[in-house]
Formats: sequence, structure tokens, C-alpha cells
Amino acid sequence: MSKRWYVVHAYSGYEKQVMRSLKEQMALKGLEDRFGDVLVPTEEVVEMRDGKKRRSERKFYPGYVLVQMEMDDETWHLVKSTSRVLGFIGGTKEKPAPITEKEAMAILQRVESGAEKPRPKTLFEPGEVVRVIDGPFADFNGVVEEVDYEKSRVKVAVLIFGRSTPVELAFGQVEKD
Repeated sequence: MSKRWYVVHAYSGYEKQVMRSLKEQMALKGLEDRFGDVLVPTEEVVEMRDGKKRRSERKFYPGYVLVQMEMDDETWHLVKSTSRVLGFIGGTKEKPAPITEKEAMAILQRVESGAEKPRPKTLFEPGEVVRVIDGPFADFNGVVEEVDYEKSRVKVAVLIFGRSTPVELAFGQVEKD
């Protein structure tokens, strides 16, 4: 039997604990050969706090753990009996359905690209109203015109003396209104 990827629903906030518990249970029961990877899909994000860049992890699917396994009664029971596991996603209660190989590859690709290149914690969209919190335009409100995630900069149209003026700012200089 080949190993397929399954999505396991866990208590939100306990994903890493469920991942550790699953790995411990596999080792205790000697079933490592029937399981592949167990992972919590996360990406690294960067935010500015107190003038310093801070890196942290963000889960893209909170409450879910991906498990690569051969599905049989023994492996199914091991996962279901792990504490803080609510069950499998997809298929029926007794016979869960795996996600497609394409979906699994897309998630794994996102995990890898997130580790190589951290994303900003706050995402901005054109047309969104933001408040400038730092620099010569502090306390001004403006509308996002362009967002450059490569350079972590945003172009904001700020109203100065009744005229709309485009100003380029760093992500750390603006906040969502």
C-alpha cells in the first residue's frame, strides 16, 4: 500500500502537540513504517514591533494537521485515539478520503516557500484605508494605491492641503484603520 496524505482535524492551538503525540504513538506501537510525514502547515511571517523586525510562524490552516499514512484499521485507530484529535476531514467517518497528490504538493510547496522567504504579517490591498503611524506623515489617513511585497513597501495616497499626494512608505509605517 502506498502512503497518502490525510487531513486530521485537531483542537485549534494544539496542532503542534497533536503532531508530537502522533509521532510518539507511532514510535511506541512500532508503526513508523506505515506513516510518512506529520506536519502542521506553517509559514514564517515578519512584523515590526517596537522598531524591530520580529519573525514568527503563522499556520495557514489553523486546527488541521497533515498526516502521510497507509490507511488501515490500526493506523486509523492510532490517529483517532490521539488526544485532542477530532477526526479526519473528507470521506466518511469510518473511511476517510485522502487529499489529492496535487493538493498535497501545493501545500508542501507553500510551506517551503514560506520558510525561504518570510511574508509580512499584515497584508495590504489597493483601495484599503490605512493610517500612517511613523514618519513626516504620521497621523494622516490614506488609501493604498500599490503594494510591493518584494520590498515591503506600500504606496499610499495621502490628503495634504486638500490634494491627494502619493507617498511611498514601509509596511512598518502604516497600520490598518
